[in-house]
Amino acid sequence: MGKELTEEDRGLAAGMLARARAAMAEIEHWSQEDLDRLAQAIGWYAGNEKTFTQLAQQGVDESGIGDRAGRPGKRFKIYGVLRDALRQKSTGIVEVDEARGLVKYAKPAGVIASLIPMTNPALTPPVTGIYAAKARNAVIFSPHPRSRQTTARMTDVLRSACKAVGAPQDLFQCITHPSIPLTQHLMEICDLTLATGGKPMVKAAYSSGKPAFGVGAGNSSIVIDETADLDIAARNTRMSKTSDFGSGCSADGNIIIQASVYEKMVKALEAEGGYLCSDEEKALLEKAMWDEKGNRTFPTIACRPQQTAEVAGFSIPDDRTFLMVENQGQIGSEHRFCKEKLTTLMALYHFRTFDDALETVSRIYEVGGKGHSCGIYSHDDDHIDRLARLAPVSRMMVRQPQSKANAGSFTNGMPMTSSLGCGIWGGNITNENVSLKHMMNYTWVSRPIPEDRPSDEELFGEFYGREVA
Repeated sequence: MGKELTEEDRGLAAGMLARARAAMAEIEHWSQEDLDRLAQAIGWYAGNEKTFTQLAQQGVDESGIGDRAGRPGKRFKIYGVLRDALRQKSTGIVEVDEARGLVKYAKPAGVIASLIPMTNPALTPPVTGIYAAKARNAVIFSPHPRSRQTTARMTDVLRSACKAVGAPQDLFQCITHPSIPLTQHLMEICDLTLATGGKPMVKAAYSSGKPAFGVGAGNSSIVIDETADLDIAARNTRMSKTSDFGSGCSADGNIIIQASVYEKMVKALEAEGGYLCSDEEKALLEKAMWDEKGNRTFPTIACRPQQTAEVAGFSIPDDRTFLMVENQGQIGSEHRFCKEKLTTLMALYHFRTFDDALETVSRIYEVGGKGHSCGIYSHDDDHIDRLARLAPVSRMMVRQPQSKANAGSFTNGMPMTSSLGCGIWGGNITNENVSLKHMMNYTWVSRPIPEDRPSDEELFGEFYGREVA
């Protein structure tokens, strides 16, 4: 990748921006029916089983990380995003509050620079594309260099969907030879950036001088108390941890288990395919998974546990689907297994009282993952409430497979997305799942209402009239 922005890069970006704005102008006055039809076309062209399977697997082959067999299953997200988009208005009047005299009109956000992560080169473009097109925006995708061909091909699919309904194909464009300077310039000239990826990418987006929605690092920590159904908890944990070989930031990283059921839970995890590493194997894993500077090593990211073990210098049975290491008391910046793992490995902890569990959660998030997510398997509403009050996270899943629930599922009410805001904790502007409403501007129209002015006594309560020195 080049180190400086060339004049050729500037010309390329300017041309793409001009075509994007021209495309937006063509659909400026489209009806809600027309926009919904466009969204449906995008959803089908990108989300049909044949097309998405081909591109999802190409993304694994091209990048060298992820689960080739399992990644096509992510296409359910396109269906969910389309469901959410079709249930919302995106043009004209979208909200009326008669009591307050307010009417809300939706307008496009503009040309969106969408930074695509290596882990989802086929999924993120249609997810962003459905919401963006429904809101009458255009998108320029900037792919990760390791998966640029996959994102370029998916962009062609989105363009074909536009052609099918008479929409301008330049609503979607893709940089075919990405570089850091070109991506930075794109963020500077577009109206909005959606940065789904690592911390450097998000930091660059926020430094572009234009509005940006970024995401934060994950380190999902899951509490399991003695009221939980351990078999369900183990099955869900396995599903979450092994999804795309743990590449997602929502994958279970730290499992915090009540001591009274710890051994049973470990056995339940082993029954689901878990392999509990010995102290010696754990030491080998640490050397293999992190380099001298504490960075994760590429050969052990988002891969089968057998590969991670082989890189570390030992072997595990072929039927094992994830690794476990006991990490009790080892929390802090110097302890690497309490951080985000990004592969099929989880760290185990145990607690005696729920206060102990909450302390463990607090300490883990001081190391990493603050703002992202946590989960709990419990039927004790007090425990659920106490964790929700304490955890510095934007979303908490109750008795659900974390990586399949955080970004929305058909069995919870979270908005479907591929971009998870982590709030001020994670250095983001929103705690929400980034979705349709984040890709629109709004005009608030206010009409007069009867005076709504409380008395001084109501406003100041017991302090009204008190003498102040």
